[in-house]
Order: sequence, then C-alpha cells, then structure tokens
Amino acid sequence: MASEEPHDWLLLREDMANGSGATDFVLMGFPGVPQGYHIPISLAFFVIYMMSLGANGTVIALILPKRNLHQPMYILVANLALSDLLFDTVTLPKIIAKYWFGDGRMSFSGCYFQMSLVHLLGSLDSYLIMLMAGDRLIAIGQPLRYAALITPKVTLIICFFSLVLATGVSSVITFLILDVPFCGKYKINSCFCSRTFVVPLICSDLSTFRVVNLSLSLIVLLVPLAFIILSYVIIIGVINSSLRSENLGKMFYTCTTHLLVTGMYYIPRLFLYVASYVRLIDSADADVLILCLYTFLPHVANPVIYCLRNKEIQVTLRDLYRRKVGSLM
Repeated sequence: MASEEPHDWLLLREDMANGSGATDFVLMGFPGVPQGYHIPISLAFFVIYMMSLGANGTVIALILPKRNLHQPMYILVANLALSDLLFDTVTLPKIIAKYWFGDGRMSFSGCYFQMSLVHLLGSLDSYLIMLMAGDRLIAIGQPLRYAALITPKVTLIICFFSLVLATGVSSVITFLILDVPFCGKYKINSCFCSRTFVVPLICSDLSTFRVVNLSLSLIVLLVPLAFIILSYVIIIGVINSSLRSENLGKMFYTCTTHLLVTGMYYIPRLFLYVASYVRLIDSADADVLILCLYTFLPHVANPVIYCLRNKEIQVTLRDLYRRKVGSLM
C-alpha cells in the first residue's frame, strides 16, 4: 500500500511550480510507510532518544567526577558515550519533528551541517572502538608496562587527534558536494542527511567523489576494523599461551564487552555495504530501517553493556544509589 505524499513535499513542489525554486531538502523518513504508522514511528524515535540521553548521560556523569574512573579505558568509554549522545541530538529531534509536526524541511546549509556532524561523529566512533582494541591489546600483551605506556594523559591526547582526523574526513566529504547541482530532486529518503542518501540526488559527474569516498571509507571503517581483527588475533594467541588457566577467563572477560560493541558497530555496516553492491535490498524503507538499527540501537546498547559488565561502574552505581536512598530516609 503506497503512502500518502507528505505535506512538506507538496509545499516544495508548489514552490518549484511557482518558479521560486527549491531552497530546501525534504527528509522523507520511511517514504513507503502509510501515514497511519507515522505516530508509532515517531514514538519509537522519541523513546530511543530518551533512552540514549539517559544511558549515555549516566555513563558520562558517572565517569567524569569519579577520579578512580579516570583510567584510559573509562576515558574512551566516556568519549564514545559523548559522541553517541551528540550524534543522536543532531539527528533524532529533526526526524521526530517531521513525524509529529510535518516539519521535514531542511535548508541546504542545515543539511550540510548535519551531514558534516554525522560523518564526523560516526568516524570518531570507529576510531574510539579501534583505540579500545589497542588498549586491550597492550593491557593483555604487555601488562607490566601498561600503566607506563597508556596513561590518562596519553589517552586524552590520542582522543584529540582522533577527533582532528574525523573532522578532516567529514570536511572533505562535505566540501566535495558543497556546490553541486541536484537536478530538481530534493527528497532525501532517510531520517537524516548523510552522503549515502544525498549523493544519489546529484546529477553531475561523480567519478572523483567515488574515488575519494572509497579512500575515506578505507580510512574510517576498513583500517580500524583490520586493526581490531589483528589485535584480537594477537590477544587470542597471548591467552592461549598463558600457563595459568584461571587467568584465561579473566583476560577473555575483559575483551568480551568490547567485542560486543565492535560487532554491533561494524557487522551491520559491512552488511549494508555488501548489500548495496550486490543489490540484495531493493526497498527504500528497508535501507532506512537498517540505517536506523545500526546507527541508533548501539548508542543505547553501548552504555548498558558497559554498565552491566563492568564491576567498577556497578560499584559506583550502587554507592550512588545507597547515598541517594540514605539521604531520603
């Protein structure tokens, strides 16, 4: 069943018919979903956003003031939580407004700004997950030298350079499509502006962009993933060579949390890349659904995984809860 055409897209067509020209993009969200499902979709986005605010905000609030948690791994976790929180704040309120108030329009500058932040924060997530793998590699491979090699100051410096690199990647992507023509097509079949859905609207030659985009994808996704795989191959080798069996479970346990986060981040992205090349998916709504699943659900799941599986964070949470209950009694 085809959906009714959104009101904001009808207004945009009227602007073009009147000769005023299109000055906005239009976020279509799930373009094939009937209007009767718009409220449930918007409520789902709203719940995800509230859960992300609560979960990531809690992780940041726990780690930031607690000096005993100012350790390299927790600094990386806090940076990942902040990145995910900013990503959701940049994207989710707009798509919620589109379904609640019919406000799906975005100016060209607004879309480019959102797209820049989306790719900046997405790239930063990839680098932070890679740094977590490096942290685990040194912690398990060089346990006696870990404290000297990986200090909180070194971790903060590396996080800063990761942010600089992510900013550079995002700036290149945005610059390449800054002044390109869009052939009268301004509908973005997505929940936010990203190059995956904006670039197909361009009608100029994209050969240069494809080469640069492939190179940047290697820098953002495949290089970090290759490093993570290599790290865990080495880690498994170290664990297998350990003489004390009681250490095996402890060392492997420290890695399982990061492996869960890595799997949630990379597996759906790799699937979508492969599916786009071999054309496994032939539905705009399916593309958007997969995008939303691999983008937003890890942002909610990551802090929950770290809180549930990390004893120091659990102890901090229990202490805060006891103090809160004690102050109310």
